Amino acid sequence: MPDACGQLSKLKQNIEADFAEAVDEHPMCPASTLRIQDLAIAKGTVQSFSTRAEATTSWNLQMSTMRCSRFLSLLAVLFAVGGCASTTTVQLDPSPQEPVCAVSATALILWMPEWRADQKDVLAREAAAADGLSKFFERSGCFESVSIERLPLTSEEAAQVAAADATKRNDKVVLIAVRELGPIVKIGASAALVEGGTEVVLGVSEFMSGMTGPRTFTVQWRSGGPGVVKGVASLPQDMQAALAAGLQPPVR
Repeated sequence: MPDACGQLSKLKQNIEADFAEAVDEHPMCPASTLRIQDLAIAKGTVQSFSTRAEATTSWNLQMSTMRCSRFLSLLAVLFAVGGCASTTTVQLDPSPQEPVCAVSATALILWMPEWRADQKDVLAREAAAADGLSKFFERSGCFESVSIERLPLTSEEAAQVAAADATKRNDKVVLIAVRELGPIVKIGASAALVEGGTEVVLGVSEFMSGMTGPRTFTVQWRSGGPGVVKGVASLPQDMQAALAAGLQPPVR
């Protein structure tokens, strides 16, 4: 949605310009308001303000109610557009789940994409997934030793058969289906104008020799919220975070 994003970016630039003008003209609202210096430092939008504030020995407290209200309105919108904190949520279905990780075991990780039919940028998402998988198993200590293989495009049933057969040669086989990996953005979904973040959805199946069938569950990991817009740069890290939430490696 390039048009909507461009309009949002232009709106934010206009608000930031008015914000800076208000700071120059009126360094403080009446006593009931927060100090502009604190707000400016927190947001980082007026980088030179702190230096000027330290050199000032008195403040102009004769600001009109209209001007102060205008400034606070601009401040509220600016924080809503670009300053909200991101929150992370994790859902395991069914839940709870015992850890898949076993520090004394050798494991084979088989993974495959299961994108929806209209998925965009497939190659970039698969590269991010592969990067996240590699780094997670390299750094997490999930298993004593591990090898990772990407399955060719196949049905879920065929993948399950391949994973079950591989238990003859490994302590544990974990089949990971990557169903979602990417940014999510909703424009106009709330008073914050934009609500977004990133989402990872994984299907996990654990196979072990002697088991009558695999243990299967879904991991849904989200990071974001109102006022948050994220791109694709964090997707390998998001993949690692989702794997950690689902496979539960030991605390290091």
